[in-house]
Amino acid sequence: MSGHSKWATTKHKKAALDAKRGKLFAKLIKNIEVAARTGGGDPDGNPTLYDAIQKARKSSVPIDNIERARKRGAGEEAGGADWQTIMYEGYGPGGVAVLIECLTDNRNRAASDVRTALTRNGGSLADPNSVSYLFTRKGVIIVPKEGTSEDDVMLAVLDAGAEEVNDLGESFEVICEAGDLVAVRKALQDAGVDYESADANFLPSVSVPLDEDAAKKVFRLLEALEDSDDVQNVFANFDVSDEIMEKIDA
Repeated sequence: MSGHSKWATTKHKKAALDAKRGKLFAKLIKNIEVAARTGGGDPDGNPTLYDAIQKARKSSVPIDNIERARKRGAGEEAGGADWQTIMYEGYGPGGVAVLIECLTDNRNRAASDVRTALTRNGGSLADPNSVSYLFTRKGVIIVPKEGTSEDDVMLAVLDAGAEEVNDLGESFEVICEAGDLVAVRKALQDAGVDYESADANFLPSVSVPLDEDAAKKVFRLLEALEDSDDVQNVFANFDVSDEIMEKIDA
């Protein structure tokens, strides 16, 4: 999964550019609103909301915006939208399987955006359950390397249910069962280890290796999908070698 993780790292650098366009802020705000609506407006009693707020703060979303979104979701303030989570499945160039998680108040618009992004970038929409079986829901926590070692992270999370710790270059990636995400995150906090993000993601069980040409096409598709306001997350089962990743980055 090295290439996949590298893509995640590259994507993180690009998130700074997205923030300027306001797209990232909008997605983070939406997450807070939904988390508050589904689990209550108290971050201490709602781990999903806590993580959504942490993520927004680390991406420099203004505190006022965060607090307003929390209140809208919790019903303390009027104006919350009726967000619905919809999963679309598709295929990208090179036979790559793609899972597209949308958070939208307009199903028709979301479906149209996803279909357009896929067809314009060498992909196609697939029937429900035709690619989702290739993915497993897992907890993924990203820990910056600054001031911590792999051993520190390992010791902190091992008893909390972590399955593996991967070195991504500039950070460590902790993988656990989705149900253990809160426990593993708390174990890191208790050990004084700062983390960047904690999310329940879909990780592929089988990866498709891509050459440079196919990788560029797949990345273009992923960017087109993520450009939609309704698309919250995109998961795909590709693997790109470090050498090819470096060529593309260059």
